[in-house]
Amino acid sequence: MVVASEFGTGQVFLSMLWFFLFFIWIWLLIIVFADIFRSHDMGGFAKALWVIFVIIVPYLGVFIYLIARGHKMSEHAQEDAAAQQQAFNAAVRQAAGTGGGGGASTADELARLADLKAKGVIDDAEFENLKQKAISGS
Repeated sequence: MVVASEFGTGQVFLSMLWFFLFFIWIWLLIIVFADIFRSHDMGGFAKALWVIFVIIVPYLGVFIYLIARGHKMSEHAQEDAAAQQQAFNAAVRQAAGTGGGGGASTADELARLADLKAKGVIDDAEFENLKQKAISGS
């Protein structure tokens, strides 16, 4: 009871605010370090200097990094997202058995469709539609 009386509503709010700001600060450091290490346009020496600068003078280092290279951060994020999407698409094509860029032949595709029809995965109308697409090549 003594602790509750000394720890009022305003103190709880301030504690939550400080925790929230601390969490944002940690997240910002993680984002800056990730961007430093994924930058392909900086050499190893420049990366080392940025890391040392951010570690020695963290608030000023992050602030200056965001001003100097903030525009590059979004470009790096977009490049990573595009690379992940391409890797995902390649994995899906491989799992689907279509390879990628010159995948399965028309005969292989027709055999796969016939197998799906025999297993009851697709009906006659779907089989005919997919067969026409496979034959026409689209």
